[in-house]
Amino acid sequence: LSRLVGLFAESRIVWLKNLIIKTFISIYNVDMSESSRQNPEQFANFNDFFTRELAEGARNIVGDITCPSDGIISAMGKIEHNQIFQAKSLTYSLEKLLATSDVEGFINGSFITIYLAPSNYHRVHFPLDASLVAARYIPGNLSSVNQVTADSIPDLFADNERLVCELDTGQGPT
Repeated sequence: LSRLVGLFAESRIVWLKNLIIKTFISIYNVDMSESSRQNPEQFANFNDFFTRELAEGARNIVGDITCPSDGIISAMGKIEHNQIFQAKSLTYSLEKLLATSDVEGFINGSFITIYLAPSNYHRVHFPLDASLVAARYIPGNLSSVNQVTADSIPDLFADNERLVCELDTGQGPT
């Protein structure tokens, strides 16, 4: 089903992609005033819309702490040894979540899980003073990651398709 939805999301058939985008905006009450392109017909396909750019000034950095994306913080805390505690006794090993055995630099660090609802702006920003060291695509399932599924499906985040980005902040791995 996810792969079929993916075909529709990539469709460039004008009437179809416009219908999908306009329907999505209506159902999820998407605030298009925050988008650099506010007319749904300006997007090449649904995926282009879903990862839309923000309009200049839509987000202002205020204070010392910033969030890398819109969304709701569903879990955060310390990485204990090599385990991340997610919710309702669900834990993830760093090895499985990051799909590597090279996790030494992350042990006893911190983590944050941010849930992006369908209406949220779907881009992630790196800290201003960080540089991308590596990015690895990890193939996997395309299961929904809403709070209900995250709380009930073991290894959801470790089994789902994901991109693992390693940043250099000058303070160790991030």
